[in-house]
Parts: sequence; structure tokens; C-alpha cells
Amino acid sequence: MKKQLLDLQKYLAQKDLDIAYISNPTDIQYFTGFYSEPVERILALLVFPDKDPFLFAPQLEVESAKKAGWDQDVFGYLDHEKPFDLIAGHIKDVTANPLHWGIEKDDLSVDKFEAIREQFPNADFPENLSRYMENAKLIKTDAEIKELIAAGEEADYAFSVAFNAIKEGRTEQDVVAEIEYAMMKKGVMHMSFDTIVQAGANAANPHGAAEKNLLKKNELILFDLGTVHNGYISDASRTVAFGKPDEKSLDIYKVDLEAQYAAMDAAKPGITAAELDKVARDVITKAGYGEYFIHRLGHGMGQSEHEFPSIMEGNDMVLKPGMCFSIEPGIYIPNVAGVRIEDCVYITEDGCKPFTHTSKELTYIEE
Repeated sequence: MKKQLLDLQKYLAQKDLDIAYISNPTDIQYFTGFYSEPVERILALLVFPDKDPFLFAPQLEVESAKKAGWDQDVFGYLDHEKPFDLIAGHIKDVTANPLHWGIEKDDLSVDKFEAIREQFPNADFPENLSRYMENAKLIKTDAEIKELIAAGEEADYAFSVAFNAIKEGRTEQDVVAEIEYAMMKKGVMHMSFDTIVQAGANAANPHGAAEKNLLKKNELILFDLGTVHNGYISDASRTVAFGKPDEKSLDIYKVDLEAQYAAMDAAKPGITAAELDKVARDVITKAGYGEYFIHRLGHGMGQSEHEFPSIMEGNDMVLKPGMCFSIEPGIYIPNVAGVRIEDCVYITEDGCKPFTHTSKELTYIEE
């Protein structure tokens, strides 16, 4: 049985819990090696402190779960069957009356929670396993970092494709299509999130998307992209110049790059998440753009692009070797331009190392 499962079993015993119901697909993958997004169907991992766990999945996923390397029981169900009746039966085969449950309260929907309570009316749910999962995933192993490095190499390749795809008259969506087609031809079948290409003033929307916005000369173009490699992701941003942008846009870029370099230099064991956020924020504020840096400096990453912890004001968590997160200061001035420069990094014994290596010095692209 995987160490991750053994650790969870020990935790359940320490907390006097009879059962854990794991429902988040990425967390299920963390324990089993099997990933599937069940949509409206039910996918759950049931873990007990002193008995073997089992996986419950749609029947059409059973063989895929076994193929992924899950070597414990996997029980399937057909669409016309009542899944929680079946889950309850399988649980009672292991332990007749589990009273104390751990569930992922950040993930489990109300209707599924009520279905569990209907099957086990005397149960209580004292433990939010979402917090356990955050801490379990916080320090990456050498094997996990190796996968993240490989994902970063894929992202670097995607940037090279992206920059070559810039042509006047093309739309942001045209460039996204070229990037993702090239990645599929390379064997990368899944991006870690919807690829973002934003040109000119459209980049001032930090949670925007690629639109039918035409690429025009003398504007900045922002790229935010990542890939999935063996279940681990990459996430990086670069902003490039198409032609010769105006002085305001170039100044925004210069300041944001200074902030990103400063934070990269400061990221090391012993600094807190809040202190690291402040390093970058102080650079941007001193330059007069503080009101336009409107999000945290970074987020944890690993099997998904937004994990624990947040690198932000108010978070006094001390950084330790093996933590992985993004460093992505941004400056977004409405109707003018937006710049974000991002690398995900892992903390080493004396600093940090990035997973992506595409140059951050402003690249000028001419047709």
C-alpha cells in the first residue's frame, strides 16, 4: 500500500475516526494513481484506520482504475443503480457501524453529504479532511519534483510555439489553437488550465480569457499556460512585445520584471509567505503601480494549479524545502495594458529553483 495511504490510516487512528470519504478527484489520484472527473457520477475512495481501503467508481471506469495501478478493491456501479446504497453495503462489509467520519468539506457537495447521512443516520462528521490534504501535499518528494520539472519543460516548449504564432491579423484564439495543437502533436494531451493569450488592453483583465481580439503591432501580449505531465502540472506566464509598445507599457513591464526577480531572489527557507509577497509588492508600490497589483503573489501547485499555500499578505507560514508555488506579480491598468510574469518554483535548502526557464527579459517580436 502507498505511503500516502498508510499515513492517512495513521491519522484516522490518531483522530479516532472510523472512516474517511475522499471525494476530490485530484486527492483520489494522490492516493491511488487514478484520475477521473466523474461529473454527475460518483467517484469515492473509502479509507479505514485498520482495514484495507476500496475505490468506488462508475462501472465504465473500473478497468481504468486497475490499469492505473490501484491494487486494492474497486467496486463499480451502473447508471441505473443507486450508488449510495451500494457504497453503504460495501462499507458495512468492512465495518458494521462507522460513527466518526472524516470528509473533505471543501469538496463534498451538499446532496452527496445528505446521501451519506441518510445511509448512516447516527454518524457524525467532526473532521474536515481538506485541511489534512493541504498539509499532506505541502512538501513535495524528489519524485514529485522530477515530474514537475518535466511539466515545466513542456511549458517552455509551449512558449516557443506561442511566440512563433504571433502574426498581425490573427486573433488571440487563433494563437491558443496553434499552441494546443502543437502540444497534442508532441504527445501532451492535456493543458493544466485553459490557455490564456491576451493582447493589448485585454491583458489588463487578470482573469480574462483568449477572445476574438486581433493581435496588433506595438502592443504587449500576455501568455499564461501550463501542461499536465503524469498527473503533475506546470503553470507559467510570459509577456512579450509585438513591435514597439509605448513607453507606459514598457515601464509597466520593467517594474513587474524587477518585482518578479526580487521575489525569486528572496524565496528561501525561513521567509514567510507574507514577507515574500511584500518583497514584490513593495517594488511595484514604490514605482507607483501598487493599486494595480490586485492579487496575491502566488499559489501552491503540484497536481493542480491552485494548491496550498497562498503566498499573500496575512499568511505567516514559514517556507520550507520542498514547497512548490508560483511567483507571479502582475500590473493591470484598465484600458492601457497588463503584464504578468510567472514562474512556479520549489524551495531548496538555500533558495528556490524555477520549473520554467523561458527568458523573462522583454522579447520583441517582429513579423
